[in-house]
Amino acid sequence: MSSPSSSTPPTSAAPHRPARVRRLPLAGVLRPNKPSDIWFKPACSVVVATAIPDLTLLALGRLDLVMYTMAGSFCALYTHHLPYAARARALAWVVAGMTASVAAALVTASLTGSAAVLVAVGAVLAALQKTLCDATRIGPPGHLIFTFISSATLFAPSTLGQVPAHLALTLAGGAVAWLVGMAPALLRPHGPERRTTARALRAAAAYADAARAGGEGAAARSEADAAAAERARSAAAGAVHAAWQALLATGSRTAARRALGRLVVRAEEALAAPDAADPGALRAWAAKLRGTGAVPRPADVRPGERDELLGVEAELAGPAVPLWRRLGPGSPLLPIALRTAVGCALAGYASLALGVGRPYWALVTAASLYQANLTLTWNRGVQRVVGNLVGVLAFAAIAPFAHLGHAELIVSCLALAFGAEALISRNYWMGSVCVTPMALLVTEFARFQRPGELILDRVVDTLVGAVLGVAAAILVTNRRATDHIERALAAAERATERAEAGLAAGSGPVEPARRRLTAALVELRAAADAAAGEWWQRALPEQRVVAAERAGHRTLAATVRRSRENGPATRVREGAADAWEGAPA
Repeated sequence: MSSPSSSTPPTSAAPHRPARVRRLPLAGVLRPNKPSDIWFKPACSVVVATAIPDLTLLALGRLDLVMYTMAGSFCALYTHHLPYAARARALAWVVAGMTASVAAALVTASLTGSAAVLVAVGAVLAALQKTLCDATRIGPPGHLIFTFISSATLFAPSTLGQVPAHLALTLAGGAVAWLVGMAPALLRPHGPERRTTARALRAAAAYADAARAGGEGAAARSEADAAAAERARSAAAGAVHAAWQALLATGSRTAARRALGRLVVRAEEALAAPDAADPGALRAWAAKLRGTGAVPRPADVRPGERDELLGVEAELAGPAVPLWRRLGPGSPLLPIALRTAVGCALAGYASLALGVGRPYWALVTAASLYQANLTLTWNRGVQRVVGNLVGVLAFAAIAPFAHLGHAELIVSCLALAFGAEALISRNYWMGSVCVTPMALLVTEFARFQRPGELILDRVVDTLVGAVLGVAAAILVTNRRATDHIERALAAAERATERAEAGLAAGSGPVEPARRRLTAALVELRAAADAAAGEWWQRALPEQRVVAAERAGHRTLAATVRRSRENGPATRVREGAADAWEGAPA
């Protein structure tokens, strides 16, 4: 049994050395990755959700209104990682947010024709969209679709009298997107939970393999093996945490979710005790979760485990953080919001100064760059430039076919939308190769234009937006990243102490404390990774982070041993009241 003294005590904070500049990398920025395991879902969804209103408008002879229905249709790209009950709510909020963005842009465009004012409003909207998408953790494609639509709408001719009808079209497109996003629930009601459980099992198996090659206790290991084991452990912890969040996202306690919960328990045990895990069994269970077959049942289901899982279901995977706290004065999101506003404004005004007819392209380019830290922002800038330059060449090749007629134009846009989602998870630049010609073709639904003019404007705006966007990220420093690490460290250390106190007491349930500790460790790793890529940063408490992670994971292992040793039914009876205090309403 572990005790409070069993963990490595945190070392004192590293001394604050002068801020230092970190090198911006080039190696590997354009390297393709493995595609997302659900890339085809947003790809198919956006094609269906866009085709229905596009073909309707084609039949009515009003393709000039496509931009407004497309604003709602693009909502079909979101929330594919969420269970359907949670997806229904989140997707409704996405549609509402898109409608609000379009409304703000339409009203502004109706009230003023000043390009300088429109750029300023576009920059502010981009910053708000970026901040809210990051704070709510809505997932890919994040704020980019909102910014693309609202910025284009700002520079489209509009009058106040047209606003209600255009918003109705956006809501209609959003309603179609909502129905398309929810439709798979009819065939595979637990599909998202099955996929996230399978990811947790595969990640736990990968960590078990890596730990044996280079984890703690290995007889002979290289530094690279040890680093690989640490990365695999962080990835497995995040995957297990995401699986619990998916399973506990709704109040419905179905037999399928309980069966999936048993498998997540096995993944969690492999994370805590990799030497005792069976990677082959974990991967076999993950493979059987494909399709709609029965959820596999581990052969070593323990007596009373049903009661244990009922107790697990009774509490959240981690304490919910209110939205207002994520956006509070000390939020690490605020410097990123300021970067977005400054970068978008600089890009838009520079485009105006150069006489480019579509300054919102430069604004959107700048908005697309901003990630969790400067290094990732730089990477995205390189990817955006390469993808857009190749994309304009693709547009030059596609334009002759698209200009044959409106039906061909619609087909081209749908094919490019599918291709963008098929490629973007491999690397952002690969998706941009399809996004760029699609964005150029969207401008032609009202009337066909000369390809050479569109290509020149797009190239100039891409370079202007990328250069000034990265420059703004360098100028607007994010010193709060280190502060965020300190808060995450304190939270992880508190969670470790509480779990160890429960272990030392020798009674009561340890599952809630284990879940909270896992969540704290995931947050700590995310904060450390974000701060590590910032420029002009104070010295990071790297040793404290390493010590806190190792202590936390040792404590997690101890809680797993306790769960194995004690009867789960007894623990649930003793801790039922405490567990239900944190249950979702």
